[in-house]
Amino acid sequence: MSNIVVRKRASALGAEVVGLDLREPLSDEAVAAVRQAWLEHLVLVFRDQHLSHEQHIAFSRRLGPLETHESIPKFCHPEHPEILLVTNYENTGRKLVVGRQWHSDLSTTRRPAKGSLLRCEEAPPAGGDTMFCNMYRAWEALSPGFRSMLQERWALHDMTAARETRSRRSPEELADIRRRNPPVYQPVARVHDETGRTALYVAEMTTVAFEGMTEEESRPILEHLYARSVEPENVYRHRWRPGDLVIWDNRCAMHIALADYGDDERRVMYRTTLLGEPSGRVQETSAAAE
Repeated sequence: MSNIVVRKRASALGAEVVGLDLREPLSDEAVAAVRQAWLEHLVLVFRDQHLSHEQHIAFSRRLGPLETHESIPKFCHPEHPEILLVTNYENTGRKLVVGRQWHSDLSTTRRPAKGSLLRCEEAPPAGGDTMFCNMYRAWEALSPGFRSMLQERWALHDMTAARETRSRRSPEELADIRRRNPPVYQPVARVHDETGRTALYVAEMTTVAFEGMTEEESRPILEHLYARSVEPENVYRHRWRPGDLVIWDNRCAMHIALADYGDDERRVMYRTTLLGEPSGRVQETSAAAE
């Protein structure tokens, strides 16, 4: 274990792990060290890990059971349902716009993602970074009175709320998405199931309103929370290069994919998703937020 080194990348979150070859089977001791570093730093970076799909899946499974992404089959690898295609092009060559608002993976489901492991195959020569923010610190930075107001509240997460989804889909398509993926209420103050710490759990891409409040009433509070969450001191920005593998904890970190690269440049990633614990409850149709 003496060859494993963990180097902080930013003060709020993020660290690089050096000394492991993820193509090879890892000892239980090495996996325990990775897990401990992950819980401490929220985001881990592994450089120069040119993994096959099988190696990516094998390493991911050492950290927990994996999603098979049935709810988004068009983005699944045809031979490996554990692999999600995170690319700016569809198979047809059409440009895609995804992940360009702050979010936590699968917060719109009853099993929000525990963690995500994203592997870079192609990156633009400049731009296309991913930014992460620490939602423990976002919660702790709020005043005691504000935390007291939010402590027992629930907020509605809706898959159709994403800016790109609403702008590119017809009303009929949006209605169909909501039928297949009903909006879910999640706790605003989410207690991490391993660390026991509380994290703020709202996201600008998916959160639309607090339970018992209209969208109009909720919006100024949510916008304040979003702004506090992504203050520069609370963010780590990752510059991708081929061979990178980055792990993040969706229970206590949000992320955003930046769009600062040309339309003719390719950004090709592969993601595995750690299955999360049950959380939240489906919105009943009669209780839809206004």
